[in-house]
Amino acid sequence: MASVCVIVPCYNAAKTLRLCLEAVLAQTRRPDEIVVVDDAGSDGSAGIAASLGCRVVRLPENRGVSAARNAGAAATTADVLFFLDSDVALRPDALANALAVLDADPGCGCVQGVYETEPLIDDGPAEWYRVLHAAFWRRRHLGEVTGLVFALAAIRRDVFQAAGGFDEALRDCEDVEYASRLHGRCRVVLTDAVQGRHDDGSRLAGILAEQWRRAVPLVPLLLAAARRGGGQPEHANRPAGILAVALAPVPLPLAVLHPAFLALSAACVLAFTVSDPPLVRFVHRHRGTAFTAYFLLVHLAVHAVLVSGMAFGALRLLRRPARAG
Repeated sequence: MASVCVIVPCYNAAKTLRLCLEAVLAQTRRPDEIVVVDDAGSDGSAGIAASLGCRVVRLPENRGVSAARNAGAAATTADVLFFLDSDVALRPDALANALAVLDADPGCGCVQGVYETEPLIDDGPAEWYRVLHAAFWRRRHLGEVTGLVFALAAIRRDVFQAAGGFDEALRDCEDVEYASRLHGRCRVVLTDAVQGRHDDGSRLAGILAEQWRRAVPLVPLLLAAARRGGGQPEHANRPAGILAVALAPVPLPLAVLHPAFLALSAACVLAFTVSDPPLVRFVHRHRGTAFTAYFLLVHLAVHAVLVSGMAFGALRLLRRPARAG
């Protein structure tokens, strides 16, 4: 039987860490080891982990989630590494189900799970937006995938070592970069047999700021993956919706010439709202009409930041050769 270590990168996660680790300890298939990597936090998270009997690896300075995951992997010799974010509480059968997928399919090197449709801690409507969106788009792609999200994912140690560790220069989009290196080495499976409740961002400003940070490096990383022959990750958002938001501002400068150009912008926004009917139905089924309207407004704002961040990242990439010269 393969041994398994649950690796939890942690930075000032006292709010959720106990819930996370108690869920790990309650697994029907208990892990052989639990390693919590304290990324130079200051809120007592390391003490919480130690009090629950977990092995704690302390980093001397804050280095980000990539370095924390690498440190956790280096601290264990287990056959399977189960990476788990400190704000996720697994269902009791999650670990057993992940190992069952790997045992049944030798060609599968990595299995990743999905979020449940309710937050770990209910912090309001902005968090419900994030939780429902994440729960839906991952379920849309169940099966063999190219992209990776290591919030709750198990990977064989030999596969992890062959692909190399996470890029410690990246504090965002590290999953995108890693997936491009893993592509072609093994099959990656996304399954709803592995689930966990996620405590996500609860303030709209913070959600938009995080979206910007993740959007800026996205174009360079995707281009680099394409040059290496790596696969492109599955879309979290419909390309049609992204395109509609990107086109919406284009007619606005011409509105001084004729108001019809305002109508074109409005049409683009309307096209965005109807670009993903299954998502709208999913949200409506879980939270009703009023919340669905709120969800679409926040979704529009998130898309506007996504498009702006990707454009900024692309422009910055185009300017690099000029600076080098």
